[in-house]
Amino acid sequence: MKVKDIMTTKIISVDKDDSLKRVLDLMKKHDITKIPVLEEKKFFGLVTDNVIAYKLGSIRKRSVTASRLHASSVTEKEVKTISAEDDVRNILKSVGEPGPTMLPVVENGKLVGVVTKADLLPMVKSKDSIYSIMQRKVHTVSLNDRVIHARRIMITENIARLPVLEDKKLVGIISDIEIALAFASLKKSFSLGKQKHHLDELLVEDAMRTPVVWTTPSKSIFDAAQLMLNHNIGALPVLENEKLVGMVTRTDLLKTIVV
Repeated sequence: MKVKDIMTTKIISVDKDDSLKRVLDLMKKHDITKIPVLEEKKFFGLVTDNVIAYKLGSIRKRSVTASRLHASSVTEKEVKTISAEDDVRNILKSVGEPGPTMLPVVENGKLVGVVTKADLLPMVKSKDSIYSIMQRKVHTVSLNDRVIHARRIMITENIARLPVLEDKKLVGIISDIEIALAFASLKKSFSLGKQKHHLDELLVEDAMRTPVVWTTPSKSIFDAAQLMLNHNIGALPVLENEKLVGMVTRTDLLKTIVV
């Protein structure tokens, strides 16, 4: 199977001179976390929710609103690109390795498609239970934790999202895109002198996504992949008797693909 057989060709992209506000508006509208960036219709790089959250939350950018930043200021330029004729097996070899989770498909400098982990999920066929692959050590936050605390855990532990618990029950989930949108909204709402205080005091319950799509340990890996596809999500908290016992991500599922 070749890349051209699975890649997404209806690409949502931005120009490097577009505002960060436009980038965030597109991410929110289309429920996506990564967008290719173009320069004179040629591939320039990728902008991700992870980098946006970092930029908007960093000290030196705290006084700058999303409308004043350009896409180029949050673009990852050192991005691996692939060809439409590449073998999909080569992509699967790199699943789980560090780097952007969107692979731009470029021909003669022009962006012709992208491949994401979601594009690979239909290849997940295993009937084994999620219990066999789920991550049992799960970092969590509470409703009253500050967003900067959640963000610090995500950076330190190199994880993309955190379940939110109240009285040991799952009530939400927070990831880079929720944090990026919350930071952008807050910076727009408050004057320069008050932004730092409000950024520092922003609570998880004010930024998290809810309700949460979850699964059980007995659910098959195949069913979990279908659930992620149907809900356009990158991870599933695993509950047993209403207790959080694990987490399974797209990466975990993709590692089960046999080619």
